[in-house]
Amino acid sequence: MKIASGIDLVEIERFQQAVDRHGHRLLERIFTEAELAEAGANIASLAARFAAKEAVAKALGTGIGAVGWREIEVQRGEARQPILRLCGCAAQIAAQQGLQYWTISISHTQKTAAAVALAVGN
Repeated sequence: MKIASGIDLVEIERFQQAVDRHGHRLLERIFTEAELAEAGANIASLAARFAAKEAVAKALGTGIGAVGWREIEVQRGEARQPILRLCGCAAQIAAQQGLQYWTISISHTQKTAAAVALAVGN
């Protein structure tokens, strides 16, 4: 059995400053249309999803670069739990590593957003 994990912490004010500097172009580079529609202008929710993407990339052992931002998608399930979807290189790398089952946890306060990703497989 293989287990992989990743964690990330984001300062919400710093994330807001990046969005202020680069505008909607930055958001479209990082998030899918579905993520942007779901989170709206909620900067804390966007920062938490950003942290989740970083945590997943760390669990894959690649970081962002080998895996694109939009290849990791975080949405809400029926009970508002975070649901992870991988596509493209992220899905290929996970499959090559035998990582089949993923869970993520995200949280935020007024100042910080955090995420943990855990994957298991053969």
